[in-house]
This record gives sequence, C-alpha cells and structure tokens, in this order.
Amino acid sequence: MLEDGSDLTVEAELDGIPSGLGFLPNGDLLISEHGQRLSRRTSQGEVVMHADLSGIAVSRTNDLAVDADGTAYVGCFGFDLLEGAPYGPGHLMKVSPTGDVTTVGEPMAFPNGCFITDDRRFIVAESMGNRISEYRIEDGGNLTSRRDWASFGPFPTAADMDQRYAEMVVAADGISPFDAEGAIWVADFTKRYAIRVMPGGKIVDKVATGDLNCYAACLGGIDGRTLFLCATPAEMDPQLRKDQPGGTIQSFRVQVPRA
Repeated sequence: MLEDGSDLTVEAELDGIPSGLGFLPNGDLLISEHGQRLSRRTSQGEVVMHADLSGIAVSRTNDLAVDADGTAYVGCFGFDLLEGAPYGPGHLMKVSPTGDVTTVGEPMAFPNGCFITDDRRFIVAESMGNRISEYRIEDGGNLTSRRDWASFGPFPTAADMDQRYAEMVVAADGISPFDAEGAIWVADFTKRYAIRVMPGGKIVDKVATGDLNCYAACLGGIDGRTLFLCATPAEMDPQLRKDQPGGTIQSFRVQVPRA
C-alpha cells in the first residue's frame, strides 16, 4: 500500500489473528499469530510455519521485532485477556532464523510493541505495567540489564483486570521507532489517541483518533514525517471483531521526522 492509501494488496491469508510483523534479511515476512504460531510468507507468496510457540508461549502470542541476523523476539499475553481471565505475567521468546525457540529477558506485564535500535537495544512496551522497558542485546541474542526507558506511573499490582485498568496511566500498545529527537510515538489501547513520549516518560504531544481506540503507531513516509496509527473500536470479542470489522489506518503529519 502506498502512503496515500492506494495500491492496496493482500500479502497473506491466515487462519489466525495476526498480532506482529517483521522482515527476515532475505525479505520474507514473519507474522506472529494469536494461535501461538510464528508464520513466514516466502518470496513466492506461500505462508509456512516458521516456529511453533505453543510449548513456551503463555496464552496468545503478541507483537514482534526482528534483528538484523534474522533472530525474532516475540511477546505473549501471559493470561487470556480476551476471555476475561485475571492478570498474569508474560514473557519474550527468542526465535532463531531456523525456528528454535527459547525464553529471554524477565517476566513482563504484557509485552507488546517493540523495536531494535542500531546500538543493540531492545525497546518494548509493557501494556499492563505503566512502562516501556529497555534491554541490552548481548552476543548470542540474550536480553539483559532491563531498565525503564519510560515510566508513566507506579507498577500496577492488581490481578483483577477492572482494578488493574484503574491503576494503568498509559496502556502502551504499539510503538514507533525513535524520531530525530529520541522520542517514541505510543499507541494507548485504552484511549482514543497516540502520545509522543521522551526518554523517562514525559508526554510532549498527542494525536487523536476520533471515536476509535489506538492500537499501533509507526512513523515513516517519504520524508519520515507521516505518523500512521491503527485504530479500531474498543471491542475484545474476537468473533465480533471478525464479523464486524471496524479498524482503520489513519495518517497524520508531524513536525519531527523518524530518526
């Protein structure tokens, strides 16, 4: 699809619900699916199993990022959010280019949007943790030295989801890579906007998505100043989402370009 929304094409037909995308060095597309599966779309258009995550993922699999060597890092929910289960911690999985899966990092509060920096840092939103975390990627691909890249409030403690939502200041979902000033655009899935966040957690800008909640953010376009936001009705029922799709991709012009 072009920047203006034209030339729309279907890249893959899936049985499951896609939740994360990334590209291998050879151009193959990796797709994380809620059904604890990491799929790969080849250059010939065939969709094949890249890795079976069912033995390691806790509940549904989530967003992902792919390193330059083809190593993928995939998050998981940690509990069945869509079925109303109480909160439980999730974790990150490291998937080798050949599909071998191991757990890395620390237990996390719903690991979600993520990206990898040029200086070997892994940045990941913890949707249920009021924070964006930063890890160091060591030789061999392990994640160490977790710290808060941004904190939006105290770490929530409630297992009951109604209580936990009340403790969440920012429910960071999809996040953009750094812009030229080192900020990140953050989609808040409980709100109808995305926020621009500086290191530490200061919010310096906001873009509204109308009457739809915001789930993902990406900064790009020809000059790096187009902010793309995925927004959809705040509906957790997977069948209703499938039967009555209401998602949109919205674009906004911003002042500070992608780094």
